[in-house]
Amino acid sequence: MTEVERGNQSDVTEFILLGFRILYPFQLGPFVLVLLTYITTVAGNTLIIITILVDRSLHTPMYFFLGNLSCLDIWYTSNIVPHMLQGFLDEKGVTISFSGCVTQLYIFGSQAATESFLLMVMAYDRYLAICNPLRYTALMNGRVCIELASCSWLGGFLFNPVIMTWIYRLHFCGPNEIDHFFCDFMPLVKLSCSDTHLITLVAFLLSTIATLIPFLLTLISYTFIIAVIVKNPSNTGRWKSFSTCTSHLIVVSTFYGALAIVYMVPTASAAMNLNKIFSLLYSLVTPLLNPLVYSLRNKDEVLRKQNTPSMCRSDTETERIKPLAG
Repeated sequence: MTEVERGNQSDVTEFILLGFRILYPFQLGPFVLVLLTYITTVAGNTLIIITILVDRSLHTPMYFFLGNLSCLDIWYTSNIVPHMLQGFLDEKGVTISFSGCVTQLYIFGSQAATESFLLMVMAYDRYLAICNPLRYTALMNGRVCIELASCSWLGGFLFNPVIMTWIYRLHFCGPNEIDHFFCDFMPLVKLSCSDTHLITLVAFLLSTIATLIPFLLTLISYTFIIAVIVKNPSNTGRWKSFSTCTSHLIVVSTFYGALAIVYMVPTASAAMNLNKIFSLLYSLVTPLLNPLVYSLRNKDEVLRKQNTPSMCRSDTETERIKPLAG
């Protein structure tokens, strides 16, 4: 849609992202902190991807999905952080075009849905490894790994086109200031002069499908995992089995916990700064946790996997937890 065509529907051709305007007098500290976090996130996730590609002992389902999650997290932060950094240096805020704002919103929403699906798939992988170890190799083979990852990406990016097309049809007559550090759905829709009740309802339903259902399935997977672990008579066996899931549990808890808080916090002006702080958790902190918690958790395990078969074959953990099958 051209600027002329869109001009018939909307008087607003660009928006201003206000970001953390309240922090402007102290902008250098937050700017450096966010920049270092972003660099660490990109470098850490890139290192994970390279390590998984180079080290054949890591060609297993868990690391295959972890590589996908790292790719997503690099793109995730790169979609938001540049505008956030620019906002710290400009008290007036960051100017973004109408099309650029809608595109950023589409990418952000699609990435959030994709991450939910990937976390669900990773929970399913841990469920099979711990609860059904004897059939793990057959059930989680290379073809299944690729299909699950592909469905996660495609599913995430197919959820939002209808909403984005709808937003293009909304009328924006002013003001054009978005009280956020990126183009989030509610702050953007609140600026519209059109009736937004229906689009808000549809967006809520789609978001519920894309996040709540994967979360519930992840929760169910871990319910079965914990039930099997508790039945293990060996304390050492219980700890070894549960330790294979700790990294994933940390990332899941942070992502869904922050997401829930953000959408439970009222959208009134007084609560927007709190809303933005919690938005930082799932848009910046969670991608940072990915390389940190997985690297710390698996630094010793990498050395034990030198003779592990190629991609999507049975993990070392599978062998350790086979006694649980009985």
